[in-house]
Amino acid sequence: MKTCLLALGLLIAPWTAHAEQPNIIVVLCDDLGYGDLACYGHPHIKTPNLDRMATEGIRFTDFYSAAAVCSSSRAGLLTGRSPNRAGVYHHIPAAGKPQPDQRHRVHLRESEITIPQLLKQAGYATAMAGKWHCNGEFNSEVQPQPDDAGFDHWLGTQNNASPSHANPTNFVRNGEAVGEIEGFSCQIVVDEGVEWMEDHLAKSEKQPFFLYLAFHEPHEPVASPAELTAGYSDVTIHEKEAEYFANVENVDVAVGRLLDYLKQSGLDDDTLVIFSSDNGPETLGRYARSSRSWGRADPLRGMKLWTTEAGFRVAGIMRWPQEIAPGQVSSEVVSSLDFLPTFCRLAGTTPPADLVLDGTIFLPALANQPINRDQPLLWTFYNPLNEHQVAMRDGPWKVLARLDVPKAHNLYAGNIEAIKSADLQDIQIFNLEHDIGEMRNMARDFPEVRSRLELKLKEQYRQLLNDSHVW
Repeated sequence: MKTCLLALGLLIAPWTAHAEQPNIIVVLCDDLGYGDLACYGHPHIKTPNLDRMATEGIRFTDFYSAAAVCSSSRAGLLTGRSPNRAGVYHHIPAAGKPQPDQRHRVHLRESEITIPQLLKQAGYATAMAGKWHCNGEFNSEVQPQPDDAGFDHWLGTQNNASPSHANPTNFVRNGEAVGEIEGFSCQIVVDEGVEWMEDHLAKSEKQPFFLYLAFHEPHEPVASPAELTAGYSDVTIHEKEAEYFANVENVDVAVGRLLDYLKQSGLDDDTLVIFSSDNGPETLGRYARSSRSWGRADPLRGMKLWTTEAGFRVAGIMRWPQEIAPGQVSSEVVSSLDFLPTFCRLAGTTPPADLVLDGTIFLPALANQPINRDQPLLWTFYNPLNEHQVAMRDGPWKVLARLDVPKAHNLYAGNIEAIKSADLQDIQIFNLEHDIGEMRNMARDFPEVRSRLELKLKEQYRQLLNDSHVW
């Protein structure tokens, strides 16, 4: 295979399926802060494996998740569409009593087209391990499960590892409850991924694969190896902060094991590995069990559940030795919404022509070329912790807007008319190239820019709202 992404040729001409289809692995953390890795500026947390992954590949400074909250972000990643189109507006609660706002019905519907489904059509084997969180009726015939979304093999939980990351008891493998598993969740997830890859290679050495590893860490309830926690006693306020730092380091150890396996098994050169997070870090003490949520969003404003940058600007590291030149740091705007169209291009397949996608192909960025993004990135979150429910990234500009309606967890018959009649207000704009912390609203300084961005925001928001699923 030619190097440097075929001298950019494949970025222009469509790929056709052949033996050079790469393996693809997506590693997704849960609530990892933008500033939680050493290579993103954390002064204390040790992440040598992820730092090495970045130096051997590319690290993105402007990488975005599909949403500022977990279930929505995962639905967006898997479909390449705003999670609003799928009707996943917030985290999905576990099955329980019917709720007036219909949240008990929310799930990733079978009508949605996913990455593993499309890659299977191109000849890929598919597997996932870790946090699913795309339904409330987990491991039940009532709602679709990971295999319905296209995964040949899966080991998962509905939401968090329980009772904590240590020795979890709630994993299910291909529909069968596993019981207690000794060890820590991220290591268990990597164990499953490695075992599946070994089995896959034994069956079909040439068949490419897609592997989705969704870590529970560092989401609460946090539990970390004692030996790693002890290593932070001198740089933390108390043990709970040290446990969080150790939790992130344990993620790094798990990623290191994954990378080592790829090298030892001969899969290294032909495998694209992507590391990221579903959203920004949890706010310390926001709820009773968040006493170990010491994640950092520095230098961004806000946290998880905010529509400011910290809610969804996250770590983004990619490594593919045969195709990505090492040591790159890119400020190209990339989103997890871009995974589906990009993976389809790499696999030599195409999404259905009538499928509305919100991402684009990010391959040019891997060759230090600009990405052709036809439409801005748009987030609509009806229940943020800040006051602005709508956000947009367009070039260097970030736009925030408020809807004068009560905050909501879900769109359903009881609130859809009010939301459709609400206007976008309090338009704020920030130039992220010069103000990454969104400290200076430039709306008054650049009225023409504000008018242009407001018009685009309203047009994009109205299109998304009209195509949003109502439960």
